[in-house]
Amino acid sequence: MKKIMNWLETGFAPKMNKFANNLWISSIKDTVNQIMPLIFLGSFFCVLTLPSAIKGLEWFSNFWTPFGWTMSVVSIMMAFLLPMNFMDKFRLRKNRNCAAIAGLILYGMTITPQLVADGAIGFSHDAFGTSGMFISMITGCIVGLVFKVIGKMSFFKEDSALPDFVRQWFDQMLPIGIIVLGGWLIIDILHFDLYIAIQTIFKPLGDVYSTIWGFTLGNLLVMLLYSMGISGWILAPIQTPILLANIESNITQGTNFFATSSWDYAYLKIGGLACTLSLVLFMVFLAKSNKLKALGRATIVPSIFNINEPIVFGAIVFNPLLMVPMWINAIVAPVLAWLLTVVIPFGKIPDILYQLWYIPYPITTWLATGGSFSSVVVMLIVFVVTGLIWYPFFRIYDKQCLKEEGENE
Repeated sequence: MKKIMNWLETGFAPKMNKFANNLWISSIKDTVNQIMPLIFLGSFFCVLTLPSAIKGLEWFSNFWTPFGWTMSVVSIMMAFLLPMNFMDKFRLRKNRNCAAIAGLILYGMTITPQLVADGAIGFSHDAFGTSGMFISMITGCIVGLVFKVIGKMSFFKEDSALPDFVRQWFDQMLPIGIIVLGGWLIIDILHFDLYIAIQTIFKPLGDVYSTIWGFTLGNLLVMLLYSMGISGWILAPIQTPILLANIESNITQGTNFFATSSWDYAYLKIGGLACTLSLVLFMVFLAKSNKLKALGRATIVPSIFNINEPIVFGAIVFNPLLMVPMWINAIVAPVLAWLLTVVIPFGKIPDILYQLWYIPYPITTWLATGGSFSSVVVMLIVFVVTGLIWYPFFRIYDKQCLKEEGENE
């Protein structure tokens, strides 16, 4: 174990941190974070439609309109913001606005053949929502690459008499022209359907991640990274579009995908990633060491609201006694919830968008599942089982801390 921990700390973690700080990866991650307010709003509007099922309150269904103008246009925002973030990272800030516009243009050119084929009206097509997030990521990366390669080129010398803003007009025409003409040549002249090509490439990834094995593996990877102090957001560019597309499909097409953001928040984030609320409660009420008692009291409030960075960085990161149960819960929690909602359909698979992860459990489960009390029972079972996994490791760690405190005295 000591050799493994040494390799994780000195070998694996630094490489993953380097990967996470890569300009391309961090730009996509930042963009996903920036569009989260739209997703949160969409979640709020989706929850507000629940009373429409009650006779006499059908007018509540009108909240689907603001839902459509938040959650269902996230790909447009991605196409616009991603090139801007690339320009910030590449230190080409003077090009950020034109790059954002070019991102919208290339994204629009890419999805147009599919919109025409489907006879879509206005912004009603799936390509504008979560289903198009991979499309907007790819087109955004293409725009970022073009501007990175030629963004510093200029038709004019530094001592040109032309005003700076006029020089920028002409200099920015070149990358935008390349993007527009390239998109026109590939999509309209050569009739290469870039939209279908991107969807075809990423569909197997979505299909695998939507299985319990793929979902659990993804969850385990997040926990492995988190237990080494690396934010699980590094995987957000892959996970977020799939989870959001699945819940949107449940809402609009009546499918029954369990691998959704709503299912994740309904059952698997009790106190935060790896269901750490029980660990904090053990520290508050059962710890004998002063260190863990103090840590538990300091982290109990954020843990109730499912914010577990304080307990993770205060006790778990690179602590093998607590890293191991975190990894175990990364597997046990989703498999158990899957058994009780899919194999045995006792709890409900959500059919509304729910992103209000900061609301305490079991309220968040009740809201995410549309008021299903059986789902609350499933959440309590997950809470108890994950707590039982935390408990023996907590006891060993508590004894270790108590011994260290005695030695120090």
